[in-house]
Amino acid sequence: MSTFNIPTHATVTPANQALFDNLKNSLGMVPNLYATLAHSETALGSYLTLQNAKSSITGKAREVVNLVVSQVNRCEYCLAAHTVIGGMVGFTPEQIIEIRQGRASFDAKLHALARLVRSIAMERGHADPALVDAFLAAGWTPGHLVDAIVVIGDKTVTNYLHGTTKVPVDFPPAPALQA
Repeated sequence: MSTFNIPTHATVTPANQALFDNLKNSLGMVPNLYATLAHSETALGSYLTLQNAKSSITGKAREVVNLVVSQVNRCEYCLAAHTVIGGMVGFTPEQIIEIRQGRASFDAKLHALARLVRSIAMERGHADPALVDAFLAAGWTPGHLVDAIVVIGDKTVTNYLHGTTKVPVDFPPAPALQA
């Protein structure tokens, strides 16, 4: 398999250097997966625009989507990163494991979201209609559904990037799920 180097500040375009500077200022680091996007002159900026766009799926709900999709896609990088972020938004380690399994029994609304997102990701966009109905019945709106799908797309981009490049994970590893 090809080895993908991690671009550095000195090896990327001036536009990507500015993005690296912003990431370093806001996160304290440039995560390897973000740096890998800088192999392209435009991908990092495009991705950050998508990731930072306004959405009705924020905070804990966004981390539910990120964790479920990353588990479905078996992305060790994104699972590691979003396990850390999930803890930062208030999920316990046990809740994070449950979310990765496509459930959130501790919160009915997040549970409906987790189940639907898992269906969408597993079935490549062909969600179980009963799970769409349960999502809406739990208090989510059609707008939330659209925004959740955009977040699924956002996370799929980085899951696929890591799955293809296998760049080193620079976050503590996510715990393995028990079979």
